[in-house]
Amino acid sequence: MRRTNPWSRSAFAILICAAALTGLNAQQPRKAPADIKPGSITYEDIAYPHPVHYLPLTLYGQDVRMAYMDVPAAGQPNGRTVVLFHGMNFGGFYFGGPIEALRNAGYRVVVPDQIGFGRSSKPVLPYNFHDMALNSRTLLQSLGIARAAIVGHSMGGMLASRFAASYPDMTERAVLYDPIGLTDPRWEQPWHSAEETYKATMARTNDQAWQAAYANIERYFPDAWKPEYEQYVRILYAPTLSSDWPRLAMVRTIVQQITYLDPVVHDWEHIKAKTLVIGGERDGQNFPALAKHIADMIPGAQLVVIPGVGHVPHIQAPEIFNRELLKFLGS
Repeated sequence: MRRTNPWSRSAFAILICAAALTGLNAQQPRKAPADIKPGSITYEDIAYPHPVHYLPLTLYGQDVRMAYMDVPAAGQPNGRTVVLFHGMNFGGFYFGGPIEALRNAGYRVVVPDQIGFGRSSKPVLPYNFHDMALNSRTLLQSLGIARAAIVGHSMGGMLASRFAASYPDMTERAVLYDPIGLTDPRWEQPWHSAEETYKATMARTNDQAWQAAYANIERYFPDAWKPEYEQYVRILYAPTLSSDWPRLAMVRTIVQQITYLDPVVHDWEHIKAKTLVIGGERDGQNFPALAKHIADMIPGAQLVVIPGVGHVPHIQAPEIFNRELLKFLGS
């Protein structure tokens, strides 16, 4: 049995309800691989495509550090910067493909790991998009960047909405890429306390934790699973074997409440920058219609729906995604 600790929470199932997960596990029971070693909760054992730097910050009385990659343009710089905001189940490590496409087109690329994610510190504090946006602004100011194109994937799409609405003078363009938080969940589902969710997470066996991680990644790739996608399952699962897992589990518990406590549905109408809403056609049951609603809320926004792919087109259909992103940024 797994170690229990009265402190953490639902590992990584952000948009999967318990009933759906139980049903999936019943149909496809999976045993946790025996070859996975305990993983660092600050991802030191995860390869990043470029060198990682750190910005010291103080949040709620705690000294923390924010990890980021600052990648220069390859060849002739065009004088512009693109910032990539990662999703909830990732860190900047999975943006290797877009980084190369952007830097080869002359862009400087900055990729932060938000506090609580990737190689950044994992403090227990009240996570929200206002703080994430402010921390990102502080990072850009420290790098001497006055304006940038802001690209946010998944949870990062919600953060990009908050950043663009809050800091219009710093936002040259905005790209909301397969964002979550497409509706206000407060009126769609009941509230669950952090303690309730944490206890359920910490009560999982290793096999149940593996199944949860697998289900969480598998839903991103409907009808198109490839063996190489299992690396992301392993990244989610390995920290659950660490002695530091209780801390990360509590952080994940609090973070996953953001979509409920801090919706961005009212941010869209306040975005002034030229905006692209882009995502996979099969990212959820009704993504194309909901994405169109977001685009309709933002004055002059463009909408691109990529056929036949799910939640992570930059991995599933990189040629199409990179082409559409570069076309928008260069238009």
